[in-house]
Amino acid sequence: MKGVILAGGTGTRLKPLTQIINKHLLPVGSYPMIYWPILKLIEAGVNEILIITNRHHLNSFIEVLGHGEEFSVNLHYQIQTNEGGGIADALISAKDFINQEKFIVLLGDNVFEDSIKPYIQAFDVQGAGARVLLKEVSDPSRYGVPKVDTASRRILSIIEKPSNPPSSYCVTGIYMYDQKVFEYIEAINPSKRNELEITDVNNLYINNNLLQYDILEGWWIDAGTHESLFQANQFLYKSIKRGGEH
Repeated sequence: MKGVILAGGTGTRLKPLTQIINKHLLPVGSYPMIYWPILKLIEAGVNEILIITNRHHLNSFIEVLGHGEEFSVNLHYQIQTNEGGGIADALISAKDFINQEKFIVLLGDNVFEDSIKPYIQAFDVQGAGARVLLKEVSDPSRYGVPKVDTASRRILSIIEKPSNPPSSYCVTGIYMYDQKVFEYIEAINPSKRNELEITDVNNLYINNNLLQYDILEGWWIDAGTHESLFQANQFLYKSIKRGGEH
């Protein structure tokens, strides 16, 4: 299985730090943030990884990461031409790289504790469709929120940033897709914020009874704000002391 890491965006919530550097290159623990999703993929046995970023920061990523020599994997790069077009728009750039395979997508600013290996194995067994990872959070209205039927272990729908969340879970930035995802991206329209929303794509999978889920057990942080970036550093340093991370 191949891996895709989305590392574009403008990092507006982390200004002024992101006026001079891509947010995914900011330090989290002892490494730049982008190291953590790479290390999670490697630990899960994924050794072909595509990093999608913007044109302005491409050279910075290559300078820091090379083409994977440090990690003994193959790192590839692609530019999201429609910067700010949304997660689904960024995934279009991965179509040629994926080449009919299943793949896993990580948002580069999601820092988390769990190994993704068992979730990838579950997706292999699943066959067709998609799989998302959920996490219970105190502020679900900041995210895409699933309405979950726990009895049947089905997601009935996902609402983007709802004022009245249907559950206390959020859809994290960890997604697994088959090739159908590119057809679904072509079928959706831009949202009110002029983005191709990954929530709309996931809802198409739901409509066709092709979306399954797992729930993360350990800590998870969307390190896209000053506060959450600080928290991510705290969690990782605690993990390092316990011997849980390198």
